[in-house]
Amino acid sequence: MAKLACLFPGQGSQSVGMGKDLYENCAEAKTLLDQFDQFSKASSMQAAITTLCFDGPDTELKRTINTQPTIMAVSLAAWACYVQKGGPKPHFVAGHSLGEISALAACGTLSNEDAFKLVLKRASLMENCPKGAMAAVLKLSASALKEVVDAVSTSEKQVVIANLNTHEQLVISGDPDKVSEACAKVKEKGGKAIPLPVGGAFHSPLMHEASVTFSELLKETNFGDAKYRVVQNFDAKAHQKGDELKANLDKQMENAVRWYESIEYMVSQGVDTFVEIGPGTVLTGLVKKIDANVRVFNINDKASLEATLENLKLEGALT
Repeated sequence: MAKLACLFPGQGSQSVGMGKDLYENCAEAKTLLDQFDQFSKASSMQAAITTLCFDGPDTELKRTINTQPTIMAVSLAAWACYVQKGGPKPHFVAGHSLGEISALAACGTLSNEDAFKLVLKRASLMENCPKGAMAAVLKLSASALKEVVDAVSTSEKQVVIANLNTHEQLVISGDPDKVSEACAKVKEKGGKAIPLPVGGAFHSPLMHEASVTFSELLKETNFGDAKYRVVQNFDAKAHQKGDELKANLDKQMENAVRWYESIEYMVSQGVDTFVEIGPGTVLTGLVKKIDANVRVFNINDKASLEATLENLKLEGALT
C-alpha cells in the first residue's frame, strides 16, 4: 500500500485570485475563509483575507504581513475540502517555513484562531525585522556552500544557509554585505547566485530578536498532540507530541528550513506519494527534483481537487 504525505506551501506561493474557485465550489472552503475574514477584521490587518486573496492587488498580497496569513487560510481551505471529499489520511504532513503552521492546524495541534494569531505575529515580526538580505544559490552542493558562508562570515556579520530546498537549490541569508560577498564566491566556484527581493534575513541569526518575541506568544498558545506525524523544518524528523512540536517551531525562525532532508526522511519511511495542499505548485516541483520516482499531486482549486482524489483512488492510495 502506498504511503502518503501532505505538504503545505510557504511564502512565494501566493497569487491574486487564490482560493476563489474553492470558495465558490466547496462549502467547507467558504466556511473556513469566512472564518478567517472574521479573524482578520478583528486584527491589525487592513483588509479582509478574502479581499486580499481574490482581488489583491498584487503589491499588497506580496507584503509579508499579508502573504503569510492569506497563504495559510487558502491552504487550510483546500485541506477542509480534501477532508470533506474523503481524501486519504496522510502518514505524514509537513510545511515549508510558514507552511509548518498550516500543517499544525491541519493536524488539530492548533486551533484555526491560534494558528492565525501566530502567523500574523510571525509575519509582522518578519516584515519589520532588521535589514538583511537573501539569495538563491544554484549548482552548488550544501557542503560547498557551507565552506563559502563560513569563509565570509565574522562574529559581527554572518551569512548562513537558510533553505535547503533541493540538493542544488539552496538559499543563503544574513548581513547584506556578507551575502553579496558570498554570492561572488559562489560564482567563482561555478555556482549561480540570485539575489531575492526581500528586506530581511529570514531563517538566520538576524532573526533572533524576532524569534524571542515570537516565543512569548508561543508560550501562551495551547499545542495539542497531532493527529498525524509532522516532519518539522528544524530537525527534518517526525513529531506528534504537542510540547515537541512547539519546541521545534520555536527554533524555526532563526534556523534553516531543511526541506530536502524532510522529503528524503519521508521517502525513507515508505512515502511514495506527496500531495501539496494550498496555492501554487512550488513544493511539488521541489519534491520531483529531490526524488523523481515519487508521485506528486496538488490541490488549489476544484479541478485539481477532483483530479487528485481520482488519481489517488486509481493508484490505490486511498485507505
